[in-house]
Amino acid sequence: MSNWVKNNTFLTGEIIELLPLEKEHFDELEKISKDKRIWEFYVFDGTDSDKFLKALDNALIEKEQGTQFPFVIFHKIDKKIIGSTRLMDIQLNHKKLEIGWTWLHPDYWATEVNLECKLLLLSFCFEKLNTLRVQLKTDENNLRSRKAIEKIGAKYEGILRNDMLRDNGTNRNSAYYSIISNEWESVKNMLTKLYKNKKNFKI
Repeated sequence: MSNWVKNNTFLTGEIIELLPLEKEHFDELEKISKDKRIWEFYVFDGTDSDKFLKALDNALIEKEQGTQFPFVIFHKIDKKIIGSTRLMDIQLNHKKLEIGWTWLHPDYWATEVNLECKLLLLSFCFEKLNTLRVQLKTDENNLRSRKAIEKIGAKYEGILRNDMLRDNGTNRNSAYYSIISNEWESVKNMLTKLYKNKKNFKI
């Protein structure tokens, strides 16, 4: 059976383009991953090159298996890669998946990039894949991420305690959110209006 997300999937917006992750992107991603602020709420330290590159290798393995589809975020105006995101926990049998592992170089925090990224991904999920559920999660203490998830219209579902184990041996509780298919039309209308006024809306 072929993978749910096709290998040649490119998602293009006004400001960014989401390109399928390839080995050729690793060097550039590694260079922009060295700011520790990016990884404050992750379960590992992405400034460690060995851990970071292993995570990218694993993403490509899972892409082949059909359980993930990783993208790089290419800024069309600045003509460079500025981060990464991916579709995760892909479950075709239940028509659901997760949007996660989204990180940007801090220069692009509080810009319209994340809004366009989510609009592209959610439109693809609900309109091309016909998903029934798109999940998002983050560290319960990552208030910036939680605020951004709530602003795109995802519904808060609760905290999963001891959801993940960090590299340092501590437990992470995760805040879970979702958007389901019968909510998509209203969420899309809201996001589209926000994006048209993107200069006044930063997440």
